[in-house]
Amino acid sequence: METAKKIPLAERMRPVRLDDFLGQDAVVGAGKMLRQAIAADQVPSLILWGPPGSGKTTLAQIIAKKTQAEFIRLSAVTSGVRDLKEVIKKARENEIEDIKTILFVDEIHRWNKAQQDALLPHVEKGTITLIGATTENPSFEVRGALLSRCRVFVLNRLDNEHLEAIIRRALADPDNGLGNIRLDIPADSIKLLARLSNGDARTALNVLEYIAALAGEIKDQAVSPAVIKEAFQKSYLLYDKNGEEHYNLISALHKALRGSDADAALYWLARLLTGGEDPLYIARRLVRFASEDIGLANSRALEQAVAAYQACHFLGLPECNVILAQVVVYMAKCEKSNELYQAYQAAAQDAKNNGNLPVPLHLRNASSQLMRDIGYGRDYKYSPDYDYTEKQEYLPPELKNRRYFKDAPRIKQK
Repeated sequence: METAKKIPLAERMRPVRLDDFLGQDAVVGAGKMLRQAIAADQVPSLILWGPPGSGKTTLAQIIAKKTQAEFIRLSAVTSGVRDLKEVIKKARENEIEDIKTILFVDEIHRWNKAQQDALLPHVEKGTITLIGATTENPSFEVRGALLSRCRVFVLNRLDNEHLEAIIRRALADPDNGLGNIRLDIPADSIKLLARLSNGDARTALNVLEYIAALAGEIKDQAVSPAVIKEAFQKSYLLYDKNGEEHYNLISALHKALRGSDADAALYWLARLLTGGEDPLYIARRLVRFASEDIGLANSRALEQAVAAYQACHFLGLPECNVILAQVVVYMAKCEKSNELYQAYQAAAQDAKNNGNLPVPLHLRNASSQLMRDIGYGRDYKYSPDYDYTEKQEYLPPELKNRRYFKDAPRIKQK
């Protein structure tokens, strides 16, 4: 038992039965295909895609306990083609004995093209049943040929109710959990711990284990929300990605950019990144900012923002931090205009207020003789024939002469 206690709490508390596996009913709930396949020991090659702590590895281990096949586990971080060759050799030996082989590859997105290609023919022939786990979109990170031979199951981030249940289970379990310590954690502290864990069961249990290690210092006192926050600060840089602070920080970055303060924008960017924010989320917000607050005052800003998003996707952290810094400073120093944003808002309001106004007949596409007979496309002036100076109404009659831009000169490419 002493040796078992050295195993991290998150590992000790992994469910071993589907009935105890919380939060993924859409994938393995009653009547679902994958649950039936597991029960029948007929698991197909599959990819489990979901955020950290959503249960990908746990589900793979549950399958391992249920199957009669030989279950082999590799980590894409530490293994390579040589390890894969050993697995293939074992799988071929198993085939002779009529034994199936299931290979679980954790973080399969970290395998390069050559490694994935080496696996492909053996999955195709059925020598190996593959279970891959990834936090990244498999459409981008798993080779198309390999992906086409697998079923993709999407695991969702755990909601707070499921995290609270996992925390309570760990607190009550005397064998694998903390039941013998008898920590007094009130309901409001459990709710806070679940919320700050951001859908990640591993995070919740790691912080809970840290609190348990301080049980002697806490003594008989209840674990307050303040203790929960302090434990997060000790274990991680406290940053609630789905709570108020998340929106406060991204709002501060947006407003600093709008106010053309490059120094403040860099600071708020650093706060977001050091707090663990997904760089792709920040990049998406910058793409929006490029059109909302800079717009046609500098149309190159959108190009910069999209390029930054792509670079963040290619590089990831920590290398992409300077990419985001570059585009943040660029946007802070850009000339600003929200005219495009206001113009769209006005057009959207008209669309909402006026209902489905019919398209004027001369603007409709006459794709059949009947349409031409009833006037579709009649009297339409083809702009190139008029050197783009034709006088023609392009709005419905109800909105004739409506202008959304105060001044909308033609934009010339510089």
